[in-house]
Amino acid sequence: MLRIGLTGGIGSGKSTVADMLAARGAAVVDADAIARALTAPEGRAMPMIAQTFGAEFVDANGALDRQRMRALVFADPSAKQRLEAIVHPLVSEETQRQTEAAIANQHRCVVFDVPLLVESGRWRQQVDRVLVVDCSAQTQIARVMARSELSRTMVENIMAAQSPPMLRLSAADWVIRNEGLSLDALRAEVNALPLEFG
Repeated sequence: MLRIGLTGGIGSGKSTVADMLAARGAAVVDADAIARALTAPEGRAMPMIAQTFGAEFVDANGALDRQRMRALVFADPSAKQRLEAIVHPLVSEETQRQTEAAIANQHRCVVFDVPLLVESGRWRQQVDRVLVVDCSAQTQIARVMARSELSRTMVENIMAAQSPPMLRLSAADWVIRNEGLSLDALRAEVNALPLEFG
């Protein structure tokens, strides 16, 4: 079974590439989606988040108040470490469960969609190949602002917290440059990857 680590900066089109790989038959383990589920209403991380940060970080539905937490994390780096200490072990546990399910279902290819794959340090040893989706900073900013309510400054802050593009690219076995590509052209790039899905 081939294990691919998929990464890219915010707004690079990484999730779209993951969807295209899934359409070809890959099992996709999405670390962001797992983290969102853990911090959704009744998510497994929420009791510990409320205990650690206080009830004001839980919204009216019982989910993580992302805007409030984002502001805290940017103001206080230790808050990010405390949040990660809660969420990351649970993400690892669910990642392992989904990987075992993919093996049981005899998938030939598992894609680990991990935004901070390069930054984490531990992921590189766990995958056979690293696929980086890349585009210009201006394209990233434009895409994220178009799809969310984040300000330009907030998007730039998120990008600054991620590894520099050159660091991601230096870790890559394969790169898809998603700049000015139509969906069909992007799909052609994905389909050109030397992968077997069985």
